Amino acid sequence: MTFMASFRFLRSVLLGLVVLAIAACQTPPPVQRLPTLTYGHLDRLHLDAAAIEVISEFTSPMKAPNVEHLFPTPPQTALERWAADRLEAAGRRGIARFIIKDARGTATALAIDKGLAGAFKKEQSVRYAANIEVLLEIVDERGFRKGFSSARVSRTRTLAEDATLNERDKAWFELTEALMNDFNTEMEKNVRQYLGGFLF
Repeated sequence: MTFMASFRFLRSVLLGLVVLAIAACQTPPPVQRLPTLTYGHLDRLHLDAAAIEVISEFTSPMKAPNVEHLFPTPPQTALERWAADRLEAAGRRGIARFIIKDARGTATALAIDKGLAGAFKKEQSVRYAANIEVLLEIVDERGFRKGFSSARVSRTRTLAEDATLNERDKAWFELTEALMNDFNTEMEKNVRQYLGGFLF
């Protein structure tokens, strides 16, 4: 092989390696698989009603500062699953209405040090807040309320400025999970306290 042929071969190999390196840098990280939030492992609440209605009065604006629509499991979806898994119509008449009043998640930018000192530390750059509020009421055939219970909970979580998209999604999932755990405890306690006469 002549010098020029060797040079061309070497140049082709190096060019190929550079192209592969660039492609590797542009390959997005694998999408993580987050679990589904379910509540079927918990005891069902048997209500003295002939049917369960899930009604949402919350509508996401789908724009900043709201971010709940971007969550792996939006709070509203988690609440609907909770109602399906935990509430059971065990009566002969009346309706149990599970009314979602609030299911928002918002993002607030936090001040970070942009000076020289800030270059040597990683700071929390955003705070996510999630809020849910639900009213559970029992109404008779004429629509008159016979009893009700409610629960309102909120949680916050901050995220570092260098967090990846996967880390952000995991933080959102964990925020919803913790929020729903709080809701589950609060709602069950209030149902037993204020709707105890409508439980079997």
